[in-house]
Amino acid sequence: MIEELLHQSARWLSGQGPEAEVVLSSRVRLARNLTRYPFVHRAKIEQLRRIGTTVRNSLRKIGYLKGANLIELDSLEPLDRFFLAERHLISHDLIKHTRERILLLNENEDITIIVNEEDHLRLQAFTSGLDLYEAYRSIDQVDSGLEAELDYAFSDSFGYLTACPTNVGTGMRASVLLHLPALVLTKEIDKILRAVSQLGISVRGLYGEGTEVKGNFFQISNQITLGKKEEDILAELEKIVRDIITYENGARETLLRDARAFIEDKIFRSYGIIKNARILTSDEIVNLFSAVRLGIGLRLLDSVGIGTLNELLIFTQPAHLQRLFGKEMRPDERDIARANYVRERVL
Repeated sequence: MIEELLHQSARWLSGQGPEAEVVLSSRVRLARNLTRYPFVHRAKIEQLRRIGTTVRNSLRKIGYLKGANLIELDSLEPLDRFFLAERHLISHDLIKHTRERILLLNENEDITIIVNEEDHLRLQAFTSGLDLYEAYRSIDQVDSGLEAELDYAFSDSFGYLTACPTNVGTGMRASVLLHLPALVLTKEIDKILRAVSQLGISVRGLYGEGTEVKGNFFQISNQITLGKKEEDILAELEKIVRDIITYENGARETLLRDARAFIEDKIFRSYGIIKNARILTSDEIVNLFSAVRLGIGLRLLDSVGIGTLNELLIFTQPAHLQRLFGKEMRPDERDIARANYVRERVL
């Protein structure tokens, strides 16, 4: 299964979605638990095993998931677990805690089901660009199919019951991955982030909770799940995202008007490095891609597409590189391999 993923790119990385020059992807995740079983952090191994069996039996009855791939995480080597985390398919917590953990993945990598992570079920859907409603429609269909087969833990007063109290209610986390280089360069980003945090929005890095911001990529998501309908949460988040996009586009216009030589030098210098460098570190490549991606958005570069950069952002990560080259490598060896791989893809 890992070998198949190595030779394909997820559909949500295509760069074809709405507002794709600023928004890399949208994601909607639902947390669900089964009655009669303790939450995962309190459950014994045998209980986790029974949860997994129950979910598997239900999945077989859902027609549109029959072709999906089921991966038992405990059967994978550590490198392949890192590979899945780099792919945004599992959390970094699941790299170490794998017993009775299961990943179900559809062909296009835009729908995943994780069994026995923080909750018994984590259902998530990805879309390219700003398309929260399509992501929700896709995962709601999966959720409805499973809810017809499984006995979810649900309270008439509180909604869906979850391991973390902050997810109680809808159990839904909607998030958007934004690329905001102009707001960073014009030093307006802190003001924007302070404003959205006051609106019940959380801001994280490229890989979500617990990760730092790299390459000017910011993941923003709703914090409130209780007392609101799913449609209201999506509408509020989309409005905030569209406001941020407007500010980012305004900052890009300001850069072109007031600092054109500076921004062109940054973009073309970065493009020259990725085309010619012989050594590239993980952090360096993310920042270089950020500048080149900005150049595409400003119509200064057209020799490489956003979809290619989105894909390279994932495929130049350490586990992907080692799987691509078929061997484990030291960090310095990966830096050489990364530069070689990028040159081949962008020349």
